Amino acid sequence: MERRLLGKTGHNSSLITLGGAVFIYPLSQKEGDDFIKFALDQGVNHVDVAPTYGDAEHRLGKWIKEYRGNLFLACKTGKRTRKEAANELRKSLERLQTDYLDLYQLHGLDDREELEIALGENGVMNAMLEAKEQDLIKHIGITSHNPENILRALEVFDFDTVLLPVNYVLHAHPEPKNDYVPVLTLARKKKIGVIAMKSIAKGPWPTKDRTNNTWYQPFNTQEEIDKALWFTLSQDVTTAASSSDIQVARMMINAAERFTPMEEEVQRELLAEASAYKPLFPRV
Repeated sequence: MERRLLGKTGHNSSLITLGGAVFIYPLSQKEGDDFIKFALDQGVNHVDVAPTYGDAEHRLGKWIKEYRGNLFLACKTGKRTRKEAANELRKSLERLQTDYLDLYQLHGLDDREELEIALGENGVMNAMLEAKEQDLIKHIGITSHNPENILRALEVFDFDTVLLPVNYVLHAHPEPKNDYVPVLTLARKKKIGVIAMKSIAKGPWPTKDRTNNTWYQPFNTQEEIDKALWFTLSQDVTTAASSSDIQVARMMINAAERFTPMEEEVQRELLAEASAYKPLFPRV
């Protein structure tokens, strides 16, 4: 699988990041282990996890311990204050069976007020900077579904990475709260690594029925996933996080192995098709 430089981190990440969100939903030990082994065997070398992803940290711990030298390990904290975040970091390190994280990210900062708290005097950022001085973390990132909030954050702190939704349905319905292009443009200028999420999101579920283990409706055939992922990987991104649905995640890895840049004409055709879809963001 192709690898790309993750901004100024210096790491070359695989086109797909193994998303720990797959463990939010019930998976047997064998199903989980088989998926992790499959991903690693296909060349995935970037792992993204969070304490809120079910028992993901526990499930991934033995794999991290065994393959630590070959993996870029990214974790997140949804805590907003210094003390809470410091405590959570220690617990994450224990569960993941490692003594450091390659990347620690402010998780889900969609709200402007929460961003101000996180970057304030007693905010989580101070815990991150202290952890970096102690060699507990190497790099600091931010994740958000709201591109406007990421731009605000980048005015205050020089983050190493950003993680945000990048997909063709959003691109076909641009507005300030879902337009990722300004973030990608600034990231390229500042050499910030970009991790894409929701690359295969079609939109909100149209009914209460769910056919996949995702809170949004995903594209779920190999052909659809090929198109959606290849569009995302043809933008200024380094890697795309795999889906929380294990079958969709496997198809994403399959698609990434066969990736070639999507021609602009094909991208325009996809965008025309997406005009009939309802975008996932902004959520109303």
